[in-house]
Amino acid sequence: MSFENLKPEIEKILTQENLDLNHRLTEVCDLLQTKVETYDWVGFYFKNGDKRELILKAFAGEPTDHTIIPFGKGICGQVAESNQNFVVDDVSAQDNYIACSINVKSEVVIPLFVNGENIGQIDIDSHTKKAFSQEDEDFLTWINAQVSKQLEV
Repeated sequence: MSFENLKPEIEKILTQENLDLNHRLTEVCDLLQTKVETYDWVGFYFKNGDKRELILKAFAGEPTDHTIIPFGKGICGQVAESNQNFVVDDVSAQDNYIACSINVKSEVVIPLFVNGENIGQIDIDSHTKKAFSQEDEDFLTWINAQVSKQLEV
């Protein structure tokens, strides 16, 4: 399914006020993981209060042991500090990589900003090398902007 076709579905999920935010985020993860062929694991990590760590709030795919990630550790931890998108075409070439599964070949992490502050991120793992393009980055940045709108209310 094309990213443009997924956008209305994501908007519909995120604006379901009868569901709590974690439930809505899990539905977004499920949608992405099932509808985008190269998205084998999808998760949202958020800053854990005042601690310099991220906590996994919602995901779809294989369960992970990495439910808490310190800032600076792995791709997610680096994005928490850099505030920049991070696309990894081949995770085996990364020194500071936390392996979630031997099947993961590439990863993309996009920071999520609320009122200019990096409060979390969307993390996608793929079993395909070089799975992510600029189109993926733009789409995931758009998703985070939609999530941000829900958090600003």
